[in-house]
Amino acid sequence: MNDSTTLVSLFLGALEGLTEFLPVSSTGHLLLAGHFLGFESAGKTFEVVIQLGSVLAILTLYSTKLWTVFSTVNDPQSRRFIYSILVAFLPAVVIGVLAHDFIKEVLFESPMLISVMLILGGIVLLWVDRLPLKPRYHDAMQFPLKMSLTIGIVQCLAMIPGVSRSGSTIVGSLLLGADKRAAAEFSFFLSMPTMAGAFAYDLYKNRDVLDAGALNEIAIGFVMAFVVAVLVVKWLLGYLSTHGYALFGWWRIIVGSTAILGIVFIG
Repeated sequence: MNDSTTLVSLFLGALEGLTEFLPVSSTGHLLLAGHFLGFESAGKTFEVVIQLGSVLAILTLYSTKLWTVFSTVNDPQSRRFIYSILVAFLPAVVIGVLAHDFIKEVLFESPMLISVMLILGGIVLLWVDRLPLKPRYHDAMQFPLKMSLTIGIVQCLAMIPGVSRSGSTIVGSLLLGADKRAAAEFSFFLSMPTMAGAFAYDLYKNRDVLDAGALNEIAIGFVMAFVVAVLVVKWLLGYLSTHGYALFGWWRIIVGSTAILGIVFIG
């Protein structure tokens, strides 16, 4: 692995950590950046596996709350929260396994599709941000199971790169009655099994094409994603307490539009 590859891995890791928990599609950003930088990972595994660095950031930041939940599994509230996350996770398991090859071989190879989905997702965020929503749920641990299942189904839209896993789950939560902070926190918790499952399955599927160079790239991106994600999550919860999602809507539209221009004029 040469110096330029190391720098690209560091940059993409930082980009992953920056965008994973924002409703802007980290996978979409990584794939577009890789397209314009000429970065091609074995089996497109780099873009999936380094997301585990962001998962570890959430585990670190929420370790106390998670310990409380799992050390009190006999408590009805803790047990219901665990069931809620598992129920929300199940749709991604089914669709992810069935559609894995199509997602990686077709959707991941379509920069124009990714750009269009970024723009459409931005429009959705701007629309939701203007709705006069009246939250009924102010704690991510209090979501009913039916609501959690619906959020999990909505999350599956994010298998189209450019949609955004956090964006789809946050928008789904908001429309179902969650406040902004609770919607973001539920998205954080749901990311743990979802991204860990994607990591394990993708690594298994591509185990034959990963060499030492690919593993070094992944390790560098993984560490960078972890460090940046820790900083972003701390900032995001504070930001959402007093602001809406318009910033991220415009972010998506600008990035998607710029990418389309780049694809048209550069290739």
